[in-house]
Amino acid sequence: MSRFWSGRFEGYSMNHFKKDLLSGTIVGIVAVPLAMSFAIASGVKPEYGIYTAIIAGILISLLGGSKFQIGGPTGAFVPVLLGVVLVYGYENLLIAGLLAGIMLVLMGVLKLGSLIKFIPRPVTVGFTAGIAVIIFTGQIPNFLGLTGLEKHEKFIDNIREIANALDTLHVPSIFVALLCFAIILLTPKVFPKVPGALVGIIVTAVFTAIFLNGQVATIGSTYGDIPNSLPQFAIPDITWERIYMLLGPAFVIAMLGGIESLLSAVVADGMTNSKHDSNKELIGQGIANIVTPFFGGIPATGAIARTATNIKSGATSPMSGIIHGIFVLLTLLVFAPLAIHIPLASLAPVLMLVAWNMSERHHFAHIVKLKSGDSLVLLITFILTVFTSLTFAVQVGIGLAIVLFAKRMSEGLVVSKVLPDHETKHGKVMPHVVTEQHDCPQISIYTIEGPLFFGAAQTFETSILKAIGVRPKVLILRMRKVPFIDTTGEEYFRNIVTHFKAEGGTLLVTGAHPTLKAILDANGLSEKIGQENFFYNTGDAINEAIRHIQRKGCLGCKHYAFRECQSLSLGNENESISRPLETIGK
Repeated sequence: MSRFWSGRFEGYSMNHFKKDLLSGTIVGIVAVPLAMSFAIASGVKPEYGIYTAIIAGILISLLGGSKFQIGGPTGAFVPVLLGVVLVYGYENLLIAGLLAGIMLVLMGVLKLGSLIKFIPRPVTVGFTAGIAVIIFTGQIPNFLGLTGLEKHEKFIDNIREIANALDTLHVPSIFVALLCFAIILLTPKVFPKVPGALVGIIVTAVFTAIFLNGQVATIGSTYGDIPNSLPQFAIPDITWERIYMLLGPAFVIAMLGGIESLLSAVVADGMTNSKHDSNKELIGQGIANIVTPFFGGIPATGAIARTATNIKSGATSPMSGIIHGIFVLLTLLVFAPLAIHIPLASLAPVLMLVAWNMSERHHFAHIVKLKSGDSLVLLITFILTVFTSLTFAVQVGIGLAIVLFAKRMSEGLVVSKVLPDHETKHGKVMPHVVTEQHDCPQISIYTIEGPLFFGAAQTFETSILKAIGVRPKVLILRMRKVPFIDTTGEEYFRNIVTHFKAEGGTLLVTGAHPTLKAILDANGLSEKIGQENFFYNTGDAINEAIRHIQRKGCLGCKHYAFRECQSLSLGNENESISRPLETIGK
């Protein structure tokens, strides 16, 4: 514990505490309306969002891997949690959150934090934009004051509900929503350090209570009173049947929570020139999500906007996040009875602006304009997120991204037939030198550039087998620019070695990187090729190759591919085969 404290609060002073107190208070003010809004949008009571901001907010700051992370309910979770609530119910949402927490802890313990960064950017932008669309459209009923709607899991069903309920449009609700929207936009211009959402909610709540009392739906009229007491500890009814049923939703919550929390931590690193511990962050997030359900809280993760606000407000340590949670707790204990007067129409523009800001519209437009494979991955992920489910969208998006990556990598593999260019100082081997009139019948040299993996291995085999088809005596493979080989590439390579040696040929390998050589050693290919047939540079391999050729085959040959060819063509057996200069292309 002392190590934990010294590492995260080393050199901490009263001056640091004052800065953390200010930043934690500011973020707490921002968090209160958002916590209630996200809870309502997720289909649960507003106080559950408050409980989440308190408990998860404190635990994530205390145990996470980022000094500046602010945790709590977030917009990214809204469609996922709403779907779980509609299909399985609130109590099962708590169990799903608990299971997700366990998964996050396991991911951190197994040090899988760094793997999340391999999720392609078009996939994250695509599903984030899709989530933003779902959140935005989900607030249209409250913005317009529509009544008689039933919430559905599917986006298209909710749109139909909105369309069918347009005849219930409520002008006072629209006025309150527009008033709150205007205040949110104008407040930062007049008072830059004052949260516009909080001002908008307070002003419209007071206005509604005075002039529109009973005419506009409020938190109180819809959800009842908010208890101004500490959240009560309760153990959900956990059964094996429920666990099995909720593993899928829990995994989605865990993956989304892990992605968003680590993205938030990366943003914090960029703003503060610090470095977070991704695995520790996952463990902290996991513990927070394990504990929170026992107090009625919904799943939580790192909140990018609140984390950025925390840093801009002068935070110096995790203490600001702890203070943020304490501030939300005090707000619950003191002001909870007043929250029932908040109009639902006031919360709608708050969430709509959250959706607008999280949509990453600039990145979205940029990737689409590229008109590349990434554009296709983005659009498909976005469309599937909106019209099917986040789980399916991410699976398809990542799968498609892998296919496109494999295609690009396979196109990046270059297999070139080369010969020494005697017009250069060191006789550097080059592809342009090879012609029908200038190509050794007995020695074939190929340069391989790129990884030999499943997407490119067949191209490699086809090119080399074509060379074997003309039956050279020696095949030299220059592999300095082959970074790795997978099992598929290994199998194709083994086929080449087996086939060529069966034809009585000698295969030489030059420039193999130590990592590649270690793989070849481990899978037995080095022994099959012959350890003596590996060379550091091409010049030595050519010297060895000339020792294996049939000298009678050189008589009268006019290709003159190597320095020795002219003498060998004339039958000069005493020609020196030392080539101290032909070491280029090592």
